[in-house]
Amino acid sequence: MAALADRFYAIRDLVAASPRFQRFAARFPLTRPVATRQAAAVFDLCAGFVYAQILRAAVDLRLLERLRDGPRTTADLAPELALSEASAARLLKATTSLGLTAARRGGRYGLGMKGAALLGNPGALRMIEHHHLLYADLADPVRLLRGEAGRTALQDYWGYATAGHPESNLRVEEYSRLMAASLSLLVEDVLAAYPFAQHRLMLDIGGGTGGFIRAVAAAAPDLGFQLFDLPPVCALAGPRFAEAGIAHRVTLLPGNARLGPLPRGADLATLIRVLHDHDDGDAQAILRGAFDALPPGGTLLIAEPMSGQKGAEAMADAYFGFYLLAMGSGRARTPEEIRTMLETAGFEGARSLSMPRPLLASGLMARKPA
Repeated sequence: MAALADRFYAIRDLVAASPRFQRFAARFPLTRPVATRQAAAVFDLCAGFVYAQILRAAVDLRLLERLRDGPRTTADLAPELALSEASAARLLKATTSLGLTAARRGGRYGLGMKGAALLGNPGALRMIEHHHLLYADLADPVRLLRGEAGRTALQDYWGYATAGHPESNLRVEEYSRLMAASLSLLVEDVLAAYPFAQHRLMLDIGGGTGGFIRAVAAAAPDLGFQLFDLPPVCALAGPRFAEAGIAHRVTLLPGNARLGPLPRGADLATLIRVLHDHDDGDAQAILRGAFDALPPGGTLLIAEPMSGQKGAEAMADAYFGFYLLAMGSGRARTPEEIRTMLETAGFEGARSLSMPRPLLASGLMARKPA
């Protein structure tokens, strides 16, 4: 059966790659719509970097925020953008073609659907703002794939991901703000997928400055918390818990999850966007540390971008595939791969959580045998 399928795909690919067939498909009424869509998709792949730079310009110039309160003319916007009117018009035509803005009556421009959606996702805006680091690292993707690129900008930015990089050099405040800003929509999905109130004490491993804990604390008022992260990150988290009025419910426990041991006492441990930052050996060590820290019957919850999820294939395998390559550590794994790692660590009964936006994250939970 596999051989038959291979022959079919070989013939299909040979036909599709034929310029003669492409010309025919573009003219024939029944195949023209498919040919047009495929041609547009191929062009989008070719032009993707230009699109991304247009998006970056719109974000850097705060164009979307300037249109939040209503449509405006090019002449009105140009001085605020510090652009000539001709350059402002060029930018607005480009962002309109991408759906970020939309033409309105009277020569005005307002928000497009994509632009409005971006404004509702501050985390995405913050990621776009720091993408100049990623773009610099991807300037020569072949050298990056071959391991010839040397130390990358993202390795310096996410210093914790690289073994042996001194913590004193971490850009802790900067990356902590980015992590916190990008967490909000993911938190909503995790809270909807899992009943946290059934637990007594939650250990958030690699929990950053506590954004996830603060959200869960509001939803589960009787739950206590332990935050485990690098010492300089924990130092930033304390004032945020005090400001939220939950400092009395949270114990700060500085350490390194890759090196362990993890603190005991919690009946629920969480890994929110942690495993995919680490190579297999370190990820397995973190899972084993969580297993050792939990009591019999304790639960581990994982939420992060996962490979092989319908509708999120490009996000996991293209975007995060190369982002993590540039970062120097980690990879997006399939749920099946993570289940195998959980079983190796000693967990049982791993099952997927129902989360509506796999572009943000997918979820798994497992238990330590009672």
